[in-house]
Amino acid sequence: MLEQIFLHQKQFSLQLRKESLKTRLESLNKLEEAIRSHLAEIIEALAKDFQKPAAETLLSEVYPTLHEIHFAKSQLKKWTRPRTVKTPFLLMGSTSKIHYEPRGVCLIIAPWNYPFQLTLAPLISALAAGNCAILKPSEYTTHTSRLLKKLIDETFAPEYVKLIEGGPETNAALLSLPFDHIFFTGSTRVGKIVMEAASKHLTSVTLELGGKSPTIVDASANLALAAEKIAWGKFLNAGQTCVAPDYILVQNEVLSEFKAELFKHIEGFYGKTPDERRKSPHFARIISTHHTQRLANMLKEAQKDQALVSFGGDVDIENHYIAPTVLEKVDAHNDLMKEEIFGPLLPLVPYKDITEAIHYINEREKPLSLYIYSNSKLNIERVLNETSSGGVCVNDSILHFMNPHMPFGGIGHSGMGSSHGFYGFRNFSHEKAVLTQSWLGRMTRLIYPPYSDWKLKLIRLLLKWKL
Repeated sequence: MLEQIFLHQKQFSLQLRKESLKTRLESLNKLEEAIRSHLAEIIEALAKDFQKPAAETLLSEVYPTLHEIHFAKSQLKKWTRPRTVKTPFLLMGSTSKIHYEPRGVCLIIAPWNYPFQLTLAPLISALAAGNCAILKPSEYTTHTSRLLKKLIDETFAPEYVKLIEGGPETNAALLSLPFDHIFFTGSTRVGKIVMEAASKHLTSVTLELGGKSPTIVDASANLALAAEKIAWGKFLNAGQTCVAPDYILVQNEVLSEFKAELFKHIEGFYGKTPDERRKSPHFARIISTHHTQRLANMLKEAQKDQALVSFGGDVDIENHYIAPTVLEKVDAHNDLMKEEIFGPLLPLVPYKDITEAIHYINEREKPLSLYIYSNSKLNIERVLNETSSGGVCVNDSILHFMNPHMPFGGIGHSGMGSSHGFYGFRNFSHEKAVLTQSWLGRMTRLIYPPYSDWKLKLIRLLLKWKL
């Protein structure tokens, strides 16, 4: 069945590349209309999967998706226009352009943490670039996946866009097919499996992975503002966000003051008492019992290694609840400091000066995101110049993800390739070099054999003049 769907899309993609820009715009319009007509169902599905607040669903799932559609529609004519580039002297008489052509049939494997947005945002880029696509959402978000299937089936013909439900065995079957491009969002471990499978067909890949995104808070920072923004960025979606602050490096001299501000803002967001936070309608739940148990084990093991819970720490496996939790004195070799946490556990790591903080970050794999809260231009410049990460926010958290004018993606263990806006369009396109020769092209005979002495002199002059 999967192979048949793939072959139908392969055939249709050849027809699709002949279609005008109007076809792509119509597809984007249809997708937007489908999203708007299913808003209530989207909110309901995510509430069933995560107990996700409606406002959080609209802000983190629906708004970015619709904004991506609007941006693509407004820019598509510009993006698809062949781009003229310079032509060197030796090729005088010819013109050089870059054409953006569809890759063909693309596979999009989406994660469970933002199942709506992270399934449809890559699709928007794929459609804008003129591709067919097969979507594979996560099996963990059953309600959202079911709704997405309904939405896609109502909007697109299966030879154009098809959503396939299933578990790891479905992923394996899909990865065995010779797609023209694979877009994967998920863990580094699975990303390696995807890349290995793609290599068998020499399929290009985009990997949006994760990692331990660090946050630096130095003594010059506005601590109240930093604490508020970190509390929001970390505990959004119960910490199940690939760009969430994973751990906080806080300068020694402001650690106590920062903690007080952080605790105050967590209480302001979710409730002053443990019971209020447990019952908060503003705090999402962990996706499954398995994932809740994983986080509970990480917390327990960290405490065995003498970590101190300075805020929160409540766990309810049955109801998929892990309280917003802040820890101190976490052993650097503990899993909490080695693995991506992906939940509402937040270690605080004190540091002496910015050199020590930079060294701490550089000892680890390159993160997807890095955040620094500081009013010191020197410290900010040092962090930007002396560390490597997929993206950086200065004096804020997560918001770089929402700007379609900037590329979003990782580096090294946090991923490869970029998405969003033009960078997503380019990611799903092949940049084809097209050189067109004019009558002046006859002059290139000057470099054809036989290589007489005067031709050799001419070549030496070209080298000397650096033309």
